[in-house]
Amino acid sequence: MKLHNISFGNIKRRKGKMLFLVLGLIIGISTVVTLLSITESMTVNIEERLNQFGANIVMVPRTQNLSLNYGGIDVGGVNYKVREINQDDLQNIYTIKNRKNLSIIAPKILGPVRVKGQDVLLMGVIFDQELALKTWWHKTEGNFPGQADQVMLGAQVASFLNLAAGDNIHLFETPFTVSTVLKPTGGPEDDAIISELGAAQKLLGKQGRLSMVEISAFCQGCPISELTLQIAEKFPDAKVTAMKQAVMSKMQSIEMFQSFSLGVSIIVILIGALLVLVTMMGSVNERTREIGIFRAIGFRRGHVMQIILLEAMLLGVVGGVLGFGTGNLIAYSIIPMVMKDSVFAGINMNLGIISIIMSVALSLLASLYPAFKASNMDPSEALRAL
Repeated sequence: MKLHNISFGNIKRRKGKMLFLVLGLIIGISTVVTLLSITESMTVNIEERLNQFGANIVMVPRTQNLSLNYGGIDVGGVNYKVREINQDDLQNIYTIKNRKNLSIIAPKILGPVRVKGQDVLLMGVIFDQELALKTWWHKTEGNFPGQADQVMLGAQVASFLNLAAGDNIHLFETPFTVSTVLKPTGGPEDDAIISELGAAQKLLGKQGRLSMVEISAFCQGCPISELTLQIAEKFPDAKVTAMKQAVMSKMQSIEMFQSFSLGVSIIVILIGALLVLVTMMGSVNERTREIGIFRAIGFRRGHVMQIILLEAMLLGVVGGVLGFGTGNLIAYSIIPMVMKDSVFAGINMNLGIISIIMSVALSLLASLYPAFKASNMDPSEALRAL
């Protein structure tokens, strides 16, 4: 009789105890898989939401003076000649190593204009890029500028100048039509007149020049710090800054949950290992007579250990597969409860392989001592139980 046939026979004869052992493995593995799947889904969903928060890399001309502005309050200071970025050089950004991680490139030109006797900030943008970058701009009435002679007003500017969609204004004696007025955003666009980039450059006499470039490159696995360094190498006369505050706060929350998940997983794994150990020890004690017969008819110690460890391996595979499936099902069910409007990230097959390996390893490690004890059993002592 082959050893694996003996192992299969023992599993069939002791269905109740083996089912209890498999159930322990399923609970342990499914708990770990559930926590890891929830963490992965939370990470993916938070990263997708962070993509909607706008730019996280800003490139501006390098300057030798410090800003005397805090919280939107400018306290004045020495003014230096404003340096700008050459628009033609912007194509160099697509030559960096991690260019595939670049999502949105939104260049801007900034300058003052006079409207109704008031100095107002004019911001020239590429509307397709800007609207993709600032999703909150879509919460407005009217149509976004589609022609060079149309502008969009920030909420504060429109209120201060008493202008509305459809009104006409003159910028440096050039007529423009207000196509829409943004709702209050709390951002700098509230105080700006926003026009098409080329039109603004022409009005300000800055053709081919840029005041700043906002870049959105945050996606799953994007190395923000590395991207910043690569862009800075291509633009030595520019200051490239990664705006990490929002990213770091969200990622810290994820890391805290990951630490919690790891702690719970370790506890569950230890409990599962203890359950396998106790069950296997009970199985060995019940099979004293059977093991004694095996030893008496010539089975070696290694054969006895192989029988018990093979049983453990088979049960580990079953427990790992069922635990992985159960864990994903639980994670799919409770993800919407953990994070509103979140979706399950999907089945991670690498996690499935790890789950099966972990289950088998757990079962084998917990069965080593019972197998060792059984293999060292004295045949004469075992046969006295007959």
